[in-house]
Amino acid sequence: MPISLDKVQQTAPGLVSLYKQAAVSLDKHRLSGERAAVYLILDRSGSMREFYKDGTVQHLAEQILGLAAHFDDDGTVPVVFFSTGVDGIAEVSLTDYSGRIDALNKSYGHMGRTNYAAAMEAVIAHYQRSGATVPAFVVFQTDGGPINKGAATEVLCRAAALPLFWQFVGFGADEFRFLRRLDELPVPAKRVVDNAGFFAAGKDPLAIPDAGLYDQLMAEFPDWLAAARAQGIVRG
Repeated sequence: MPISLDKVQQTAPGLVSLYKQAAVSLDKHRLSGERAAVYLILDRSGSMREFYKDGTVQHLAEQILGLAAHFDDDGTVPVVFFSTGVDGIAEVSLTDYSGRIDALNKSYGHMGRTNYAAAMEAVIAHYQRSGATVPAFVVFQTDGGPINKGAATEVLCRAAALPLFWQFVGFGADEFRFLRRLDELPVPAKRVVDNAGFFAAGKDPLAIPDAGLYDQLMAEFPDWLAAARAQGIVRG
C-alpha cells in the first residue's frame, strides 16, 4: 500500500506539496496503484560541487521521496553516491531527509570522477539482496558522461533482463551525447527491452516546476512496465 496523505502530513509536512504533485503525474501516466522500489543514484564528481552547495541535489532527493511515498510503503529511498567508485550508500526517509544530502556528501570526502557502472552494479546488488517482489524505479542523476562508456553500456544491457528501470537525469550544460545514445540502444539487438529513459534538467534544475519534473520522470516508465510484463521480467 502507498503511504497515505495523512501519514505524510504527520511525519513529513514539508513534502506534502511534492506528494500531491506526484499523485497528479502518476494519475496522468496511468501509474496510480503501481508498486515499485525507488532508488536514487547521485553523482558526486568534482563538477557537481555547486549543485550540492545550492540545495539542488537536496531538492531532487525530496522530490523522489514525494514520489516514492506513492510507489512504496516504507517511506525510505536508498541513495547511492558515486564518483570514481561508490562513495557511499545511505538512505533518505520521511522522518530523516532535511539537510541530509549535503551532510552525507561532505562526509564522503574527495569528489572524484564519473563511474556509472559502479553505481549501477551497487543498485542491482542492493535490489537483489532486498528480496523485493516489485520492480525497481531507479533515478540516476549525473552532470556528464562516464569515464568508462563500455562498462556502463554493458551493465545497462545486462540489467535489461532484470525488473529495474533506469531514469537518467542530466544536470548542467553538458550535451549528454552518451546518455542520449544509451537511451536509444536498439531492442532486441542490444537489450531485451528498453529499460532506460533520459531527460536533461539544464543548468538550473531548481527552475523546473515539480509537476514538470514528475512528468519527465514518468514519461517512459509505463512503456517499460508493459514491455517487461510481456517478457515476464516483471510479474503481474
